[in-house]
Amino acid sequence: MIVRNIRARCLRWPTVQQRQISSASLKVERSKDNSRFDTMPKKEDLQFGITLSDHMFTAEWNLGTGWEIPRIVPYQDLKISPAASSLHYGLQCFEGMKAYKSLQDPECLRLFRPEKNMARLRSSMERLSMPDDSVNFDPNELTACIKELVRVDSRWIPYGEGYSLYIRPTVIATHKFLGVAPPTSLLLYIITCPVGPYYKKGFDPIRLTADTPFIRAWPGGTGGAKVGGNYGPTMIASNEAAKRGYDQVLWLFGEEKYITEVGAMNIFFFLKNKNGRNELVTAPLERGDILPGVTRGSIIELASTWGEFDVSERNITMFEVQEAAKEGRLIEAFGAGTAAVVSPISCIQFNGVDIEIQATGKITKRIWDELIAIQYGKVDHEWSVKI
Repeated sequence: MIVRNIRARCLRWPTVQQRQISSASLKVERSKDNSRFDTMPKKEDLQFGITLSDHMFTAEWNLGTGWEIPRIVPYQDLKISPAASSLHYGLQCFEGMKAYKSLQDPECLRLFRPEKNMARLRSSMERLSMPDDSVNFDPNELTACIKELVRVDSRWIPYGEGYSLYIRPTVIATHKFLGVAPPTSLLLYIITCPVGPYYKKGFDPIRLTADTPFIRAWPGGTGGAKVGGNYGPTMIASNEAAKRGYDQVLWLFGEEKYITEVGAMNIFFFLKNKNGRNELVTAPLERGDILPGVTRGSIIELASTWGEFDVSERNITMFEVQEAAKEGRLIEAFGAGTAAVVSPISCIQFNGVDIEIQATGKITKRIWDELIAIQYGKVDHEWSVKI
């Protein structure tokens, strides 16, 4: 144990200046094969995460030398050691972003708050104890590389509201070591795929169940980081929910039944509290079991500017939601995330009883409309970054 701790500290104290990710040194190798694009489905037939675009971004990091030259290359399989620690100990994290074609001008490409994704990627890497000099990449330089990747594959971005190019930055440990330790080598790669609306039935409300014995995350765990280990264990609960006719699982924690997230999204409730004030409520980040969603944060900021009701990040339990519903104070509920943007909720099963919720509500629709307007360039806003 003493040896391991000394080794971990050494990995975080480099003795030489390490190379950083630099967009100026980005090398681009364009694909000469058009067959993949020619077989892309019609945009109405796109399934989320199935169709991958022509190119990908790669950058390797090694202890002692730092980040190697970043590259955009034709989409291809990865080659890593079977002993890579990402495969054995879950040393991997990722992000979810989108690029959009402006509805006003299809030649104008946009990202939505990319600086937030860069900050969260660094936070996730830090949570996994990836060495400091890998974590401390320049977010502006990586964003510039992402912009170039989007330009290279711009023809893969479907035009129209609800359509976009999904961007998946991923960091994996390539360290060949069958032991639990901070990695000495990493691979950062970014793949993209054209997508349509996350839910094929569109903006129709979803039904949730909170009746599951499983727990997604807990204080002190990794729920506040975007790591693969948060998602794999949730599939059994999601499959069981689907068999019972529900779209997603509403994740609770503790005897108090604190509400955390819904599926892979953050969740909001719009209700009249016991003080008689209308309030938009979502769970707080302070416990560390809630992912700091970019859409979540944007909704909080956006709704706060309206000044029409209270906007709160506080602990809320299913018992409070149940009571509000019985007393006619529960007005709306919706999930929020990059993939779906906003998903209205019409039902939550709790202790075997379906709590029915009016959907789609006015606040839910208003948030959807304003976020979409920003993302697709219907309005000028600092959150929408032109490429």
